[in-house]
Amino acid sequence: MRNVIILGFISFFADISTEMVYPIIPLYLTTVFGATPALVGIIEGTAESLASLLKVFSGYITDKYKNRKKVAFAGYATGIIYKLMLISATSWTGILGARVIDRIGKGVRTAPRDVMVSQASEKGQLGKAFGIHKAMDMAGSALGILFAYFIMKAYNGEIEYKKIFLISIIPGLAALMLFFFVKENKNKEKGPAIEPFWKNIKKLDSQLRMYLIVVFLFTLGNSSNAFLLLRAKSVGFDNSSVILMYFIYNITASVLSIPFGKRSDKSGRKKFLVSGYIVFALVYMGFALAINKAFVILMFVMYGAYTAMIAGVERAFISEISPPDLKGTMLGLHSTVAGIALFPASALAGILWNSFGAEAPFIFGAGMSLLAALILILFMKNSSYIEA
Repeated sequence: MRNVIILGFISFFADISTEMVYPIIPLYLTTVFGATPALVGIIEGTAESLASLLKVFSGYITDKYKNRKKVAFAGYATGIIYKLMLISATSWTGILGARVIDRIGKGVRTAPRDVMVSQASEKGQLGKAFGIHKAMDMAGSALGILFAYFIMKAYNGEIEYKKIFLISIIPGLAALMLFFFVKENKNKEKGPAIEPFWKNIKKLDSQLRMYLIVVFLFTLGNSSNAFLLLRAKSVGFDNSSVILMYFIYNITASVLSIPFGKRSDKSGRKKFLVSGYIVFALVYMGFALAINKAFVILMFVMYGAYTAMIAGVERAFISEISPPDLKGTMLGLHSTVAGIALFPASALAGILWNSFGAEAPFIFGAGMSLLAALILILFMKNSSYIEA
């Protein structure tokens, strides 16, 4: 578990850096550059989708050349470039370019990092390993958001955007330094040449193919978190309070990720995946209703529970049922499938918001999540640990 902890700290510091910035981007776009919710959706969707196309290829390169540590390092290093681009941006197009660079970095690093987490886990404890990593990841997110919140409060709610962007570079550099302590396991990895995944897609486990279809359908209704922040602001939260809502979400996910991951090792992945989609549907219906501020706070807590139930568990599930020499490729393919759906998801959410009101994108998202849960109930096997 040594590598799991070190990789967890890398994600911890990287997410401090990222989340000091992420929740204020929609505020920056709307207040400084006059962007509409639809434009925010297009920017977020474009950035996520373009970058996600790289995830499957970074996974393939990882499997083919066994250079997981170097690929992951390169992905995390782009976070520094992202912050510098934010500082120099003079229009919403500059923010779009910066977001694309940031998401490219995430696309490059995710698959090799997850493979290293998988390799470092003990037999029968894959859910626990991914739960530990996700808990540290979300704890970093929560701390980064808290830093942004206090910086905002220090300036009486007037956001010093570029100052926050500059300060956020420091934890990003700390994450890169921790790579010196990561030991990459290359033992017993010699074998036949890895063929591109698309040549053998029909040979993949039927459960994996089915789950990738479910992920695509679900993601069509799972728009950018920027819309949750805009929804909170529409209910009456000020800018600094919106940031605090995002902190509540992240700290909830951090606290619950380890127990949920460990429990999935015993009770099976299906229970958590189905339950997570149902919780997501309830959360999005809650955001559609948005009765009052207290209710919105509760929805952010529940959204954190959903993330803890899904994020680590689905990576454990994919790692279990993927061919041993294609784990990176399959983890990358999962991210790519989700990313492809993110552009229409975020763009559609913005259009629905502008055309039918703030409730519309959340009602649509809840419906897509229930559809995903139904497919899993009917067609997914309830397996926990599957021998590779």
